[in-house]
Amino acid sequence: MNAEVIDRAARILARTRLDGAPLGSLPEDCRPRDEREAYAIQDALHDVLRAAGLGAVAGYKVGCTTPVMQRFMGIDHPCAGGVFDTTVAHQAGGFRFADFCRVGVECEIVVRLGESLPAEAAPYTRDTVAGAVAACMAGIEVVDDRYEDFRSLDIWTMAADDFFNAGCVLGAPVADFADLDLASLTGRMTINGAEVGQGLGRDVLGHPLEALAWYANLKAGHGQALPAGAFVMLGSVVETQWLRAGDRVEVFVEGLGRARADFD
Repeated sequence: MNAEVIDRAARILARTRLDGAPLGSLPEDCRPRDEREAYAIQDALHDVLRAAGLGAVAGYKVGCTTPVMQRFMGIDHPCAGGVFDTTVAHQAGGFRFADFCRVGVECEIVVRLGESLPAEAAPYTRDTVAGAVAACMAGIEVVDDRYEDFRSLDIWTMAADDFFNAGCVLGAPVADFADLDLASLTGRMTINGAEVGQGLGRDVLGHPLEALAWYANLKAGHGQALPAGAFVMLGSVVETQWLRAGDRVEVFVEGLGRARADFD
């Protein structure tokens, strides 16, 4: 893909997101054919949305890292996207239900980086990314099914479009997490007080930090760093839950606390 085609694809995706009209598919001549083209379009999309007022990319999401989500999506490997700072809430977030095409939520373990993970230090492993993590927290990823039929859509178009991300709620950061076994932590989600699912940290590629290493290596493959100060959501341990207007969502991750989202 040349720069003109990449920009065209990015502007189509941006228009869909900003106008709230579901996307059928990208035109064949600007549809990404592989990982490299998908993330090149994603980078261009971020530039377009930043200029449109969504602000800076403050963090990232890694999706399809758990068996429950891989089964749900029919995708057997992770995908990633950016999260804009204007869509991030802390501890408790309020969202307008009408602002989404079809809004859903996911239960996440989240890390915040105290040090950057530069491209030149790749390849990364779970052990080599661990020292860059300054805090862990519970989180709710807010996702939006902004497609006419996502199950008929190709994976690389979804990756180019930030893989459904529409925001998040981050719980209070836990800096003293060294004694926690992240793999054994249980995450739970409730909607209007009723539990709708739970899972373990080890569901995330065997250990949550494996997802961080995967993403750091993906970024490095494109010559990019994961910057200090950014947060990374590592994948849902609960299947995506689609919401109705008025729903209250809460997640609790053992040892890492809670987060809440209300959809009015």
